[in-house]
Amino acid sequence: MNLNAKLYLNLVKGGAARLAQNRQEINDLNVFPIPDGDTGDNMYMTIEAGTHSSGETLGEMAAAVSNGMLLGARGNSGVILSRIFAGMGKAFKGLEEADVQAFGKAMEAAVSEAYGAVAQPVEGTILTVLRESVAAARGSSSLEEYMDLMIAGMDLSLQHTPELLDVLKKAGVVDSGGAGLLSIAEGMREALKGRFPVGAGNDGNDAPAMPGPDRASVNFNAFTEDSELEFGYCTEFLLRLQRSKVDLEHFDERVIQSWLATQGDSLVFFRDGSIVKVHVHTKDPGAVLSKCREWGEYLSVKVENMTLQHHENHMDRRFGRNAKALGIVTVAAGEGLEATFREMGADAVIRGGQTMNPSVESFLEAFRAVQARTILVFPNNGNILLTARQAASLYKDARVEVIPTQTLGEGYYAMANLQPDLPLEELMQSLQEAAASVTTGSVSKAVRSTSEAREGDYIGFSGKDILCSSPSRVQTLQELAARLDAASADIVILLQGEGVSPEEAKCLQETLQKDAPLSEVILIDGKQAVYDYILVLC
Repeated sequence: MNLNAKLYLNLVKGGAARLAQNRQEINDLNVFPIPDGDTGDNMYMTIEAGTHSSGETLGEMAAAVSNGMLLGARGNSGVILSRIFAGMGKAFKGLEEADVQAFGKAMEAAVSEAYGAVAQPVEGTILTVLRESVAAARGSSSLEEYMDLMIAGMDLSLQHTPELLDVLKKAGVVDSGGAGLLSIAEGMREALKGRFPVGAGNDGNDAPAMPGPDRASVNFNAFTEDSELEFGYCTEFLLRLQRSKVDLEHFDERVIQSWLATQGDSLVFFRDGSIVKVHVHTKDPGAVLSKCREWGEYLSVKVENMTLQHHENHMDRRFGRNAKALGIVTVAAGEGLEATFREMGADAVIRGGQTMNPSVESFLEAFRAVQARTILVFPNNGNILLTARQAASLYKDARVEVIPTQTLGEGYYAMANLQPDLPLEELMQSLQEAAASVTTGSVSKAVRSTSEAREGDYIGFSGKDILCSSPSRVQTLQELAARLDAASADIVILLQGEGVSPEEAKCLQETLQKDAPLSEVILIDGKQAVYDYILVLC
């Protein structure tokens, strides 16, 4: 059996479906005993973005899958997964189909591409699981044997990951990214054998019917009975051209493109096989959707009121058609934090953080909205850094520089020290120095017992180090402040989580101020999830 375009897409769909079944289990493989694991969600949303691809040859299909995952990639694990399929796509370029030897070479290319995506590869992670499993499958005589040996190698490698990473051994878990990769491989093997996991199309012609991530809530009150449709509708769809409506082999899709150009702006249009992908801003999406049915039928449709989008993102319209010199894009989770960053000068705030990592496409949309010649990006989360950098490398309409802020505290203090009149290189250096001078601590409830904390207790930690724990979050925060020597900081910022009462937070602010009389203690109602308190020492 050789691998062709249809079978390749079936493998991707099977892998996505199996991962969908196991995503929560993979989320729970978090080395930290707090509810912020999202590896399963990130990997699922990444691979699912590739399941809507099309192509006549294996090479075309693999390129389309790779491109879909590239734009849908979320979190470090998702970015690495997208690079695995990018490596395969490059190896399959120009091929009608592939035998087991060609498939093996593609997997070797996947290993190289995945390792190349990480500045400092760490063993004991998804990278190790991939590399060792590919080595285990070398010399296979068939695709079936290759998949069997690769999965056996993955399972063995995954079980050994705690021996390579002390943080895994300490937490008593295996690497979550490696576990996600194993789920995908198992689903691909089932699809290779003609058996699809629950939720996948049983003939490979339909995208898997799998659950997607919960959407962030939208404030529908932002568009009232008296509002005017100022921005129109962001309209996106996948249109499958139909032979009953067009001569598919000779049809010139520019007919559709030219007509759409008269109906709105911000048009993004491309054809991939018999599928046409469209993104357009229009005030009459009904006319667009009705007209395009003359050529085909819809696979998916999304229409969003951009007035609501404008309200949610607070896109600054002051700049009109002229690009400003410097734009700021930052990431935050929590209404209070989003508002705070906007007040500090952010032109676009991407909603995201722990458990909700934004995609590459989310960054690209923000870059387009900012309309600046140079854009500075503050990811504010170590698991979002790779995604931000990948988006920056793809965006060609402005210079995009990522300031490697790995916590909300680093992002806050860096933005507070932003001096836009400095030459760019000096500005970037000053921002990185400001971020590096910050110490961030957090308080969250433990979801399982460890040697350092009991399930249900609150833990205080900085980075990956648990510094204290207690049944009382107030006591935990006070002990955390003492352990981090908050009294020696010039500025102490206390970010209040969504489940904390204003009275408790205010009382804690006053206590911190008494304990640190020479410091300025600032309380911000961040309304962030997961973390009851975030303590920022500057």
